[in-house]
Amino acid sequence: MTPIPDAHPSLDLGLVGNGSMAALVDARGRIVWGCVPAFDGDPTFCALLSPRDHEGGDYAIEIEDFASSEQHYLANTAVLRTILRDTRGGAVEITDFAPRWHQNDRFYRPVTLLRRVRPLAGLPRVRVRLRPLADYGASKPETTWGSNHIRYLVPGFTLRLTSDVPVRLVRDALPFALDRELHLVLGPDETLTQPVAAFVRQAEEKTIAYWRDWVRYLSIPLEWQEAVIRSAITLKLCQYEETGAIVAAMTTSIPEAAHTVRNWDYRYCWLRDAAFVVRALNRLGATRSMEDYLRYVANVATDDGLLQPLYGIGFEKALTEEEVPSLAGYRGMGPVRRGNLAWLQQQHDVYGSVVLASTQLFFDQRLTRMGDAAIFERIEPLGERAFALHNQPDAGLWEFRGRTEVHTYSSVMCWAACDRLAKIAVHVKLPERVKLWRERADAIHARIIEHAYNEELGHFVEALDGNRLDASLLLLADLGFVKPDDPRFIRTVEAIGHGLKRGDALFRYVSPDDFGSPETSFTICTFWYIDALATIGRYEEARTLFERILARRNPLGLLSEDLEFDGGEAWGNFPQTYSHVGLIIAAMRLSRPWQDAA
Repeated sequence: MTPIPDAHPSLDLGLVGNGSMAALVDARGRIVWGCVPAFDGDPTFCALLSPRDHEGGDYAIEIEDFASSEQHYLANTAVLRTILRDTRGGAVEITDFAPRWHQNDRFYRPVTLLRRVRPLAGLPRVRVRLRPLADYGASKPETTWGSNHIRYLVPGFTLRLTSDVPVRLVRDALPFALDRELHLVLGPDETLTQPVAAFVRQAEEKTIAYWRDWVRYLSIPLEWQEAVIRSAITLKLCQYEETGAIVAAMTTSIPEAAHTVRNWDYRYCWLRDAAFVVRALNRLGATRSMEDYLRYVANVATDDGLLQPLYGIGFEKALTEEEVPSLAGYRGMGPVRRGNLAWLQQQHDVYGSVVLASTQLFFDQRLTRMGDAAIFERIEPLGERAFALHNQPDAGLWEFRGRTEVHTYSSVMCWAACDRLAKIAVHVKLPERVKLWRERADAIHARIIEHAYNEELGHFVEALDGNRLDASLLLLADLGFVKPDDPRFIRTVEAIGHGLKRGDALFRYVSPDDFGSPETSFTICTFWYIDALATIGRYEEARTLFERILARRNPLGLLSEDLEFDGGEAWGNFPQTYSHVGLIIAAMRLSRPWQDAA
């Protein structure tokens, strides 16, 4: 049996996880990406980024004489099923998941991947090929084995595979006839206290029940339910529950376009991106992520309110960026990066992002502990920072590395921080603070209107006293900065449609940056445009465009960061939380009401 060639180089990947760990599975059931012991750890499974010196970095169940495959999630779960068929009529089903359920007043979510393999037809011959690597693909871990397990001594975390597949068949990657159901548990170096088959079957039942119960309580729209549910589950899987951090994506260094150096590490918590995630899940009624995220923010915020744009999932501040020579990159398109230089940048919108994420805490009576005057006092320093910085240059939400300006979006988010603090102060009955924050919000608002609206061009612009367009301007009405029927906003949406839209998708901006001119569309910007179209009354146009973008999702309903304009190929880190946030918000805006179902 020869190894199955990588015939699916695109991002046709599925995500499995449980809030402690996550892995990406390709269209043939091969785990090609997974970091140990957490989202930002050493990618033990790194085949996605092409190890240079060693074969492997993957975990495959291969079928001899492969003919075809199909793949789907079990409805309303994070449990993935892959079916492999051979040329002789044989078929194998692989079920992949990470265990998650309620147990002993907590969530049971170990750093563990479970696989169940069963024959569906004929007598297929298969091979289990488990080839973890270490040090970003630079070395092979030492291996030891016992009667029913194999240990892989990954630095800092020993992986143990416990299975009812005979050890030698796995250790030596020997092909064998699959005549019964088999079970594989890959996780910490701990002994199972029950038969492996019973553990996997029970874990699958409990994990399916957990996810279906979680989905049952989502407030989903009438239309596009499957897309919204899949996006919601994906966002949930991107929160590292040990700390509450929400990563921007699970991967590093998948380029924004073919053969470009725009390769970044997204396995960290951008406070802005995470706030968008919280907002989307709040809209669906899943408020636990907000509470966990705000606990995370409390652990990274300083007493004076100073915030970096991003932090590590374990509250790390220094995220030194470096290139990793042992990985050639996605489809060989390096460099591969570890860390992200943006931690050193000034991005002033972050203060508004955190205040907006906190606002529902004061108004949602479903919460066990609602916001009060004491919590208001703790977030006020964020408003102080926002007011002090609203007219100061920064790198902006697109993280320009070679220039700083007073970006309109950053200033508007500083306004939003002061505006929401004024509203919260009303709610917690602090009239003096209401007056202070309302005056500050009004002052910022007036300055932005004076300097960010270009009378000659007839629309808002990217930076104060500037003349360029930027897709983030599509959010001005959604943030409450202008009314949806404000002619200035309508003209801005129209200008963006003319200047940034190409085909069915949008650029973030078109002017060259530090790395040249953008080549692909930024998916959340397209969803922002769809939302803005609906806001200004172009409802049917928005619905049509939304349907077209939904069709660009991969076969499992997942989205990366970027899409090619011609052909729609997915690029950028994956799965991208931003993109799934945009999908949810647009669907909620566009769906017909539930009354129509009656």
